[in-house]
Amino acid sequence: MNALVRQATPHDAEAIAEVHIRSWQVAYRGQLPDHYLDHLGHELDRRITLWRSEISSPRSATNEVWVAGTEAEVSGFVALGPARDADSSVSGEVYAIYVSPNRWGRGLGRALFAHATNRLASLGYSTAMLWVLESNTRARRFYEVAGWAVDGGSKRESNPAGIELREVSYRIRFNREKEE
Repeated sequence: MNALVRQATPHDAEAIAEVHIRSWQVAYRGQLPDHYLDHLGHELDRRITLWRSEISSPRSATNEVWVAGTEAEVSGFVALGPARDADSSVSGEVYAIYVSPNRWGRGLGRALFAHATNRLASLGYSTAMLWVLESNTRARRFYEVAGWAVDGGSKRESNPAGIELREVSYRIRFNREKEE
């Protein structure tokens, strides 16, 4: 699939929120409680507002949201920027990457992830990181195939519903020639 990857606009917020919710409901089934996943649709308005804000008023000049799909349809997205849990002057982070489940296995995720990795390198970061649910073997395999590696970081967080999330971090180093 030749995916169109472009920078998100506020108009994309609803489609991004829908992809975000639907991909959680499918990808995290069996990893998070069914009752939580089944009720995520009730968060649509809140997530639209969140994504519209992330796109319209990014926290920094290097916070970006990109979408992929066709001219008429957003089928996936990636959000990136300075690392939150590391030295943000040298490390960037992929905050989120999700593809609509009916588009899985068609190269859309690979295109988005390659774009995000290249953007982080072009923004001057020497490394990039991301957090993933420890139990998400599908995503972990995806990152490893793309050349990212577990870096030993782990954390436990509770989401707003009080569900504990156990996450591990992945990292990639960018080859940089010394500037003289």
